[in-house]
Amino acid sequence: MFYGLVNVTYFDLVTVGFTFAVLIAVQILNALWALKDKGSVDCTDNCASVVGDDNFRKLLKINENGTEVAEKTPPILHKRSPSSPVTTATSATSPAATPPPTTKNGKLQKQQSEQCENHEDEDTISLENLLPCDHTEIYSSNKISYIIDELLQTEGNYINNLKKGLQNYGNLDKYDKLPESLRGEDKKQQLLGNIKEILDLHEKQILPLMLGNQRDLKTMFDEMTSYIDKNQFYCYVTFTMHKQTSMQLRKDNREWFQNYQNEINDRLGIDSFLVQPIQRLTRYPLLLSQFISEFYKSGINCKPVLVSVCKLETRLRRLLEVVNQSEEVLSIEELPTEFTIDHFGAFRRSTEFEAYSCRSRKKFKAKVFLFDQYLVCVEIRKRRLAYRNHYSWGSIELKLNSSKSVSLLMKSTHGAGSSNHSLSSAGSGSGKSSRDNSIKEEYEFSAPEAISVTQWLRCARKIFENARIEESQRGKFSLPMDLVLGAVFAIWLIWHYLY
Repeated sequence: MFYGLVNVTYFDLVTVGFTFAVLIAVQILNALWALKDKGSVDCTDNCASVVGDDNFRKLLKINENGTEVAEKTPPILHKRSPSSPVTTATSATSPAATPPPTTKNGKLQKQQSEQCENHEDEDTISLENLLPCDHTEIYSSNKISYIIDELLQTEGNYINNLKKGLQNYGNLDKYDKLPESLRGEDKKQQLLGNIKEILDLHEKQILPLMLGNQRDLKTMFDEMTSYIDKNQFYCYVTFTMHKQTSMQLRKDNREWFQNYQNEINDRLGIDSFLVQPIQRLTRYPLLLSQFISEFYKSGINCKPVLVSVCKLETRLRRLLEVVNQSEEVLSIEELPTEFTIDHFGAFRRSTEFEAYSCRSRKKFKAKVFLFDQYLVCVEIRKRRLAYRNHYSWGSIELKLNSSKSVSLLMKSTHGAGSSNHSLSSAGSGSGKSSRDNSIKEEYEFSAPEAISVTQWLRCARKIFENARIEESQRGKFSLPMDLVLGAVFAIWLIWHYLY
């Protein structure tokens, strides 16, 4: 009876069985490849040892004043764990769980800042943070509701201003009186940069995200944090990187822009239009800081929202630092002719150091730029940034000498071809063996404040880990599950009715 209802044929079984066999074979190959990658990434006798996750967290526990919080125990060198060490868990007894402080405004702001810093790189997975909380108490505060309304309203106004600015200055080629110095697609790119990309980000993603989750603040804050973590806001870095070029072009054509502004009756002008992206990016952490302040003052008991907003506010402050630093990237002079800034990959951070060159045995003021593909060292000569060296991440190690000093070690020719990226630590005799013969010290970088080294190392560590993860995934072949199921069903259906 069952056979008559289903009517399964030999060809049906062969087709479906063959499809599943191929899919299972692909997954087995992926698993074998992962084991191979794990073996190549884990430390061997020839692999540079790295600071363990726990010890690195202690190393990075330095507050904004630059004083070291962690106990001064020498870090232990051991093999890298295969799990992703970018984020770590926090305990349920987070400072954010304490009652709201009742101190004066100055101390209150300082304590809020310190408590939010505790969530900057943590995935809070305690039961209290996973359970949903009642948002009614949050919206019962008139001041918090006003802040959320202002966040949404100013987002809409920002998008409208960008649209209006692009209408006024995005089609100058159609204007008959346009001077030759502003004609061409390259001049348009120099003038406006990637502001259209910024508009698309906010109009198509950020504003719908806010409107869709204005009654679920945790989801709103978490989603915005994920946008930053996924580098969706890098368009602001690119925009600021080309800011000087745009300013010079406007300065050279100042008189024409003033006449054109009067002709189209634009009260603000192109300068006000092109400064709005940075003003908007600055506005976000200010509004979130007001939200956090009112959250504490009102004594609201909704820790998941507090954790989420603290993470987002911290991410935005870091993003602003990178955006401000990116303005100097195109100012690097004396680059080798075979290299351009685009060759180095996405910009991540720059920090000023007192550098000691182990080759020339000279000290100089340096600025070290971190990119996705390279570390670039430049010398500060008055107001100029003169290129000195660049290093791929696979050819170097970073050794922490103290809380304010880091050494850059260059691997040998054999080691430079290796893909093992590492952060090393001084003070461990067990790690000094044959690998010391394959590396040599290039620079020693010293900073006046420990927090500068901490932030710089944190960024370098993330680049190391992203490169390791990307390499471990390279060459793998996998199929989306919806595509797999659709293909299986389609093949069975075709064979069934053709037969």
